[in-house]
Amino acid sequence: MCGLFGAVWTRPDHPGLPDDTLDRVAQSLRHRGPDGTGIERLDRAAFVHTRLAILDPSDAGRQPMSDPSGRFRLLYNGELYNDAELRAELGAEGVRFRGTCDTETVLHALTRWGAGGVDRLRGMLALAFYDAHERTLLLARDPLGVKPLVWCEVRPRHGGGVAFASEPAALFESGLIAPEPDPVTISGYLTNLRITLGERTMFAGVRTLEPGDRVEFDLSGDAATSRRWNWWDTEHAGAVTAELGPVIADSVRRHLRSDVPTCALLSGGLDSTIIAACAREETDELHTYCAGAHDAGDDSDDFAFARRAAETLGTMHHEAPVDRDLFITRWIDMVGRAGVPLGTPNEVAINEVARSLRARGHVVALSGEGADELFAGYERPIDQIAAFLDEHAGSASPSQFVDFEHATNGWVQRSLRPRILTDDAWSGGRHDDDARAIQIGRYERNAARGADGMRLWLDVQREVNLEGLLRRLDSATMLESVEGRTPFADAVVATVARGHAIDDLYRRGGDAVRTKLELRTAFAGRLPAEIVSRPKRSFPLPFQAWLPAAQELLLRPGPGHAWFRPEALATAAADPGRHWNLAWPMMNLMLWMERWWGDDAARPRIDVRQPAEGSGAVGR
Repeated sequence: MCGLFGAVWTRPDHPGLPDDTLDRVAQSLRHRGPDGTGIERLDRAAFVHTRLAILDPSDAGRQPMSDPSGRFRLLYNGELYNDAELRAELGAEGVRFRGTCDTETVLHALTRWGAGGVDRLRGMLALAFYDAHERTLLLARDPLGVKPLVWCEVRPRHGGGVAFASEPAALFESGLIAPEPDPVTISGYLTNLRITLGERTMFAGVRTLEPGDRVEFDLSGDAATSRRWNWWDTEHAGAVTAELGPVIADSVRRHLRSDVPTCALLSGGLDSTIIAACAREETDELHTYCAGAHDAGDDSDDFAFARRAAETLGTMHHEAPVDRDLFITRWIDMVGRAGVPLGTPNEVAINEVARSLRARGHVVALSGEGADELFAGYERPIDQIAAFLDEHAGSASPSQFVDFEHATNGWVQRSLRPRILTDDAWSGGRHDDDARAIQIGRYERNAARGADGMRLWLDVQREVNLEGLLRRLDSATMLESVEGRTPFADAVVATVARGHAIDDLYRRGGDAVRTKLELRTAFAGRLPAEIVSRPKRSFPLPFQAWLPAAQELLLRPGPGHAWFRPEALATAAADPGRHWNLAWPMMNLMLWMERWWGDDAARPRIDVRQPAEGSGAVGR
């Protein structure tokens, strides 16, 4: 994959960014692209690209990439899975290609078909497309949110305009915006461990594109203006009826395209075993990797199931064990390097397996994220929602959905947060009113697209939960310069999943496994029976037993003490293992705050006047 940064200014006399600043930006993105760096300065624009060379590692894939006329620039992070079809179509229109890198296909598609052409791209992508003549900038993210992209307004004192990057840290290295915490997202993180909330991020003023978002900025005037649309509102997003097995096998086949060594993550669960099985059918040799803890403390050992699956499939299998000391050390390191709190604890296991496979020479890893959100895979939450819908005659309003989820799920319940956060922090988070409005708006958007009942809930899970898992995979693997690919989290697979009735995916009652029924049926004859019927697992770690080893994170002085009440810190520190649902998010936030504001002089005050969603000079 790659790392992106760019800035486009509206003020004609702005000098741009000095070379040493652009070099620092590039260095902050080096883990995303260790194979080459491209820096380009134009009139009122500057771009940085760090490359992880996957397809056509020659200079023909170098970025920023321009069209023959020099009018357009493309910065692209992703892989295009309908590359062959688009190349054939563009070739029939007279386009001549210099190399085989998919970046060139994307460039010609957008040059030829305009901003709407991005909706024809099938793949995981985050891109920026700049028209130097019209001074327009298009930012786009793939429909499932596999690859991240953030942006911010550039204030008039810095020349006005827009800046974008793969990670917030690159924006801060540019000096165009300073890191300041967003209390609304911080409060939400305590409940859901997600570092985004709608467009908001953990940093005030830094916005993320949501899955499927396209935002086009007009920077030709004194101030930037914008228009926004989303892939899920286009004609491409409709439900499709098709046989599931061949669709997934085709997606895996497309995801295997690579000019560097490729492998697969294999936990021994249904999802990863399906991906590995399809990949094995396409390759003479497949290496598989499993991460986890040997002392997980239950009878559902990922290592044992993964070995059984690997033996059946005939893969060359490797294990990446995680123990307590590695977990604590790597967790602290990852927060420092990524510059954001971790999500779930198994992000450490994903990072360890990425480090292990990269050390053996593998650069691309296939993973099973996406199946649970697309095919109804989470048994306890879906049982809860089914019972909730029974009480509401099969349908519920957006606000009822949100209130039910707040009451039944989450690490730290909303009702407890005034007792955990200081008065300033709770007020700065607007008592979760903004967060609730964002979540209600998400249900309203999907309801307007025609979803209702259980389908509405699943569509929101695809937008929220899956995006969080994909962001976790991206961050944990890219820290080791590994490209994680997710054949389930594919636009075509998603539309086929939406073509299946809920009753075909999930069955209520009984002792048998009742989730992802169509998926289990489609691959029943190709996988071991114990794996087909295995309940959901995900790199389980006994982190609750390990948290006491990190107790000092809650006790040592730091900027986090301005956010958490002393009694809450004392409770979590007294027994982190018992209060793991409180200790884990608090510890992550403490580490994150130390990363950015550990110097007393740099500590920001808690601003209770944070702008509302989407406010500012750049309209939505």
